[in-house]
Amino acid sequence: MVQQLSSTDTEIIDTEIIYPDSDGQPMADNTKQFEWIVVIKENLELLYADNPDVFVAGDLLWYPVEGNNKIRQAPDAMVAFGRAKGHRGSYQQWKEGDVPPQVVFEILSPGNRRTEMNRKLLFYERYGVEEYYEYDPDRVEFSGCQRKEDGLEIIDFTDSWVSPRLGVRFVLKPETLEVYKPDGERFLTFVELGKLLENTKATLEDTKVALETSDAKNKWLMARLEALGVDPDTV
Repeated sequence: MVQQLSSTDTEIIDTEIIYPDSDGQPMADNTKQFEWIVVIKENLELLYADNPDVFVAGDLLWYPVEGNNKIRQAPDAMVAFGRAKGHRGSYQQWKEGDVPPQVVFEILSPGNRRTEMNRKLLFYERYGVEEYYEYDPDRVEFSGCQRKEDGLEIIDFTDSWVSPRLGVRFVLKPETLEVYKPDGERFLTFVELGKLLENTKATLEDTKVALETSDAKNKWLMARLEALGVDPDTV
């Protein structure tokens, strides 16, 4: 039996809007840019690992307006407070309690043009971002904007700045940007984290061996004392 579609059903099908999960653009243009995107995104994930209501994403399309799939942006990294963790094909704001990402990051590559970055900044200003950070690893240039009454305003800082939302500290040095967690620990690359884990394991193993050696020596000494007729508890 063939079911005929009503005019209402046809209208719904014709007007359904698809919000693509990809814009066809690469996540990064080179290895340096990719490394920085991963470092920032993954360290932010680690920072809020125990908070179920902080969503962190990298290169995820954000659609702020329901019904318009042309208005979109994919920040290199973004943080949305008050939104549950979990996988998403895109960040559709009307499905997220109408909460925009409060903090976004853009990592520049040599191919980025100032007009393109200004366009992104205007997008973030219009759609509710509270803090916007931009880093150029090739020129070692870091800048940021914070939302004030009149919109996003450039942050006036010299070589150090603490994010009001994240609590992380950015320190710009002549050779690179360093980012520190609220506890003072520096954002690490995956390789650095791996080496730190290996060193920690090695230290624990050395401590275990030392304790076992010390325990064996104590047992030997107690046995010698008992053999000599000395009560170890009285020594």
